[in-house]
Amino acid sequence: MIDITVSIVNWNTRDELMRCLESVFAQQKVSLEVIVVDNASSDGSAEEVMRRFPKAVLIANDKNAGFGRAQNQSLERYEGRYFMLLNPDAILPEADTLAKIVDFADRNQGIGIIGPRIENPDGSLQYSARRFPTVGAGLFRRTPFGKLFPKNRFVKDYIISDWGHREVRDVDWVSGAALVIRRETVEDIGHLDPGFFMYCEDVDWAYRAKQRGWRVTYFPAATVVHRIGAASDQAPVRMIYHFHRSMFRFYLKHYAKGWKILLVPAALAALAARALFFIILTRIPISREALNGGERLVR
Repeated sequence: MIDITVSIVNWNTRDELMRCLESVFAQQKVSLEVIVVDNASSDGSAEEVMRRFPKAVLIANDKNAGFGRAQNQSLERYEGRYFMLLNPDAILPEADTLAKIVDFADRNQGIGIIGPRIENPDGSLQYSARRFPTVGAGLFRRTPFGKLFPKNRFVKDYIISDWGHREVRDVDWVSGAALVIRRETVEDIGHLDPGFFMYCEDVDWAYRAKQRGWRVTYFPAATVVHRIGAASDQAPVRMIYHFHRSMFRFYLKHYAKGWKILLVPAALAALAARALFFIILTRIPISREALNGGERLVR
């Protein structure tokens, strides 16, 4: 059986996708399957994959199916012992990145999901290993409240910023920008929830895995370099909408139990207000940068 299947969902990020595929096909010491699902790109991405990477399996959709549905197209046919979600704006900087992950997974059978260390192109850390989201994190992360109270514990707890992210650690969830899941875990918990058009599929997958007793583990010995926003920056308002819609869906699916169902209207109102705030800021670039310290509004 193939060691690992790398599945990349692409939407109009041809140049980033080419760099990503170059780094994937440069991997050594593992048997590899590569699947690219193109969500109706208009920039020639699909044609370029066929021309430059004939060994990749290409699934060309005639409309944008969203991230979860597109990844499920790969999950319906993949052959690897492990399955990797990889963003097209990410690269594997070392030729043994996947070999390290596969070896670590083989030695730790109880781990269902693994997240490598993810860095920005300048080498700084992306907080890709986190605790499950809370109302407090939503109120303070990348909002005016967060600027007023920069040392609040809600954001620190959410992104685990009091930890150096240099050692192996079990966490709640890891970013779907670069996530590896065991075949047995997929068979146990099922595919990604297609109800999430974009964002929170990774949080939901990890939540379901942990409910079934699987460990979710951060593995910094393997590094991925990720340039955030290659696709989402092309349609920022739409992405802000989908991000907050997905957060509300996650809340309804996993948190609105028992008495907490009474909080649904308040959660919806808070998320709607937060989304509107960010949509307004997309029209005011200077204020947006000042408020968010140069970070993307989502992820």
